[in-house]
Amino acid sequence: MAAAAPTRADDESEKRCDGNTREIVECLIAKTAEFQKRVDAAYKQALEDAGPKQREKLVEAQRLWTQFRDANCEYYDLGPGTISSIEAGYCMKDLTQTRALELESKTERH
Repeated sequence: MAAAAPTRADDESEKRCDGNTREIVECLIAKTAEFQKRVDAAYKQALEDAGPKQREKLVEAQRLWTQFRDANCEYYDLGPGTISSIEAGYCMKDLTQTRALELESKTERH
């Protein structure tokens, strides 16, 4: 049986963050930054590939997505205890990763 081809999800960014709360949060911040770079690159490419009306909607969607991500993750950060900072970190990492993969799949089809 042939092995499955590696995907973007198979890279280093998929390794789980471990350690104490500070180490986990720092790891999540670093992973989020990696995914944000991917979001930025794929977003830039999607803007270049889009027609004027589509570009306008993409700009609006990206602005609203960023507002949603930030507000949603802040909700977790405001929870009780130190676990809230870990939950917020995973929220930021997961949502940013999902957006990167979404935008990358859009630009890969063009």
